[in-house]
Amino acid sequence: MDSMHEWALAEAIVETAYSFLSERKTRKIISLNVVIGILQSADREVLKFALTELFKSRGIEVGELRLDEEEALLRCRSCSKTWRLGDLDLSDDVREAVHFIPEVIHAYVKCPNCNSQDLEIVSGRGIYIASMEL
Repeated sequence: MDSMHEWALAEAIVETAYSFLSERKTRKIISLNVVIGILQSADREVLKFALTELFKSRGIEVGELRLDEEEALLRCRSCSKTWRLGDLDLSDDVREAVHFIPEVIHAYVKCPNCNSQDLEIVSGRGIYIASMEL
């Protein structure tokens, strides 16, 4: 698997943290918690390595680096029911398609309540800094 995706994600996180740290005139993070949406399809080990190396290259010391996964939640725009993508019995092919292009979810999934395909992804797509202790 190409790790460019993880390095690009790591670069965005490091840039965000660097800006925050610069404003506070510090180069030390006691603990950093990054949340990765499951639909981001990021290799956690590669991402952690990339973050560690990029922080080092910027002269930023990070004590504890934690990566947490955020599950994918869907909501029906018709009836407002919300459910976990993980609760659905999807084939491996469909899971892979949804991982690469989350917008195609409506082609494969219907609301378990009203059968509508007018769905939105509520969580599980992005990546963000959940907390940073200085």
